[in-house]
Parts: sequence; structure tokens; C-alpha cells
Amino acid sequence: MPRYLSQHTLACLTRQGASEMVRQAHAATQVTATRFLLNMQEGKMLIEFDAPDRAELEKWLAAQKFHFDWLLRIEFESIDGDLHPVS
Repeated sequence: MPRYLSQHTLACLTRQGASEMVRQAHAATQVTATRFLLNMQEGKMLIEFDAPDRAELEKWLAAQKFHFDWLLRIEFESIDGDLHPVS
């Protein structure tokens, strides 16, 4: 399944609010949230998703009211110093 990375700007989000957002995303069935990276001081969050396609992920993000700054399909990743395609 294709993998995506999204960036989000967070306004006035508490740690408890972030925890709830993570739980909500992990409960999804249409997409799979695999990793969250947050910087509460700067109000930024990165989420790694597996999703059938970009349109489905955008639809899910909109339904959850997860506004994103950008969304990137990951085509390659490095593993042990070598570049490999991501399916």
C-alpha cells in the first residue's frame, strides 16, 4: 500500500489533545497511521500513513478535520544506507 507523509500546523493543542488525535487516527480503518512526530513548542506535527491512494487519504483527513499543510507520497526510503522503493 502506498505510504504518505503529512505536515500539520497545530494551534493551541495540549498534550492531552494530541494524545486524543493520535488515538483517533490509530482507530481509522480507511487509512493506517503508522507514526506521529510532534513539536508542541513550534506547533508542528508529521504523520506517516499507509493509504490506498492520495484521494482516499485526503478524504479521510477532511472527514477527521485534520487540516494539513502538505501531503507527500513516499516513493523511496533508505534502509541500511541503500535506497529502496516503497510499495
